[in-house]
Amino acid sequence: MTIQTVGIIGAGTMGNGIAQACAVSGINVVMVDISDAAVQKGLATVAGSLDRLIKKEKITEADKAAALARIKTSTSYDDLKAAQLVIEAATENYELKLKILKQVDGLVAPEVIIASNTSSISITKLAAATSRADRFIGMHFFNPVPMMALVEIIRGLQTSDATHDAVKALAEALGKSPITVKNAPGFVVNRILVPMINEAFFVLAEGLATPEDIDAGMKLGCNQPIGPLALADMIGLDVCLAVMDVYLTEFGDSKYRPCPLLKEMVAAGRLGRKTGRGVYSY
Repeated sequence: MTIQTVGIIGAGTMGNGIAQACAVSGINVVMVDISDAAVQKGLATVAGSLDRLIKKEKITEADKAAALARIKTSTSYDDLKAAQLVIEAATENYELKLKILKQVDGLVAPEVIIASNTSSISITKLAAATSRADRFIGMHFFNPVPMMALVEIIRGLQTSDATHDAVKALAEALGKSPITVKNAPGFVVNRILVPMINEAFFVLAEGLATPEDIDAGMKLGCNQPIGPLALADMIGLDVCLAVMDVYLTEFGDSKYRPCPLLKEMVAAGRLGRKTGRGVYSY
């Protein structure tokens, strides 16, 4: 299958990043969200990101115009019918994703592949809720999508070889470096990363060091480009908590217990960069 048009559900951080990656690579995009304000905000984010690439002389004004022309915004799922692949990039919430996926599954043609950008939820479980389990797959991009090379391609138990191969080919066409992983909570990267972030919150809660020193320690001692607490702010503390909750439920192992401080900060609405305050203030 040749994928010429990609539908993206969600115009937030991940959705607009995926849209940009596709459009810059010559793939047409239909980006859908619940309101015109949401999709226009997403489109403006893409335009701003492209402007920064122009300043760095990575692309030209003509490249920017061509990329933006490839992105169609909509508030109607009907417009997804033009796509050969639909990527769900909604909030990391199982019930919400299930509602969206069932709606899309009943709308698009049987041969269309549906992918989820979930960072932790079972692909096998999500696939089973659709009528095309063999054409359902995980396509987990990393933030910021335009800059990060990695895409985790997650095969559910039912995912066909043809589906996997088509999605892997698309990831490579976007200039990404995909890895194929089996379905399991958190897959590979987040299975390792998010418990590390959670442990950093335990260290902070115990007063072992300041946030700045915790992050500096991991940057200087482990050669990480960004400290775990600053990274949590970038990801979103609510997303980190949701992932840990998935691990605790799915594995039933207390080592995945979310740090009480992380839970309290989420309850306070201190979610990180997107709210202006998390571990740090922005």
